[in-house]
Amino acid sequence: MTLKIGLVSVSDRASAGVYEDKGIPALQDWLAGALATPFSTETRLIADEQAVIEATLCELVDEAGCQLVLTTGGTGPAPRDVTPDATLAVADREMPGFGEQMRQISLRFVPTAILSRQVGVLRKQSLILNLPGQPKAIKETLEGLKDEDGKVVAAGIFAAVPYCIDLIGGPYIETREDVVKAFRPKSAQKPPSA
Repeated sequence: MTLKIGLVSVSDRASAGVYEDKGIPALQDWLAGALATPFSTETRLIADEQAVIEATLCELVDEAGCQLVLTTGGTGPAPRDVTPDATLAVADREMPGFGEQMRQISLRFVPTAILSRQVGVLRKQSLILNLPGQPKAIKETLEGLKDEDGKVVAAGIFAAVPYCIDLIGGPYIETREDVVKAFRPKSAQKPPSA
């Protein structure tokens, strides 16, 4: 089973061509450096419209077969920020720990991180995660924070993603440990691939 990842950038202005989208390129670059497992991506640049976001998430999971969908943008309190609302509307189950940890990481940098409404959910055999909109924040959220000696001071959310995908029936995902170390209980670990 090949890992297929949906990448969705939610932005009225970027989708209208007012400025260049930075979310999808940041996600692609991070995944290319972090994953040891081969993967393909399906990308979508869409406006902050709840019905469009819902339809896009459903299409990526139900039709394109993505086991992981990462969204960027539209998670704040502004009236047009409806990514979490759309994500929850298409979810089978919520995974609240992802949103909690994303806010914990961001709070180390800005007090306004508490305004983020990011969520993680399951739809069928797919994990959907709402990430921040800025490339620096995307990297910090996925990878976590390390001190000068390389010791993890705040675990990034991606450390838990491979095991979550295992548990919902997806492919076995291996990461490059110098970027982010996937955590699995010993009983769920496979020997490293050659």
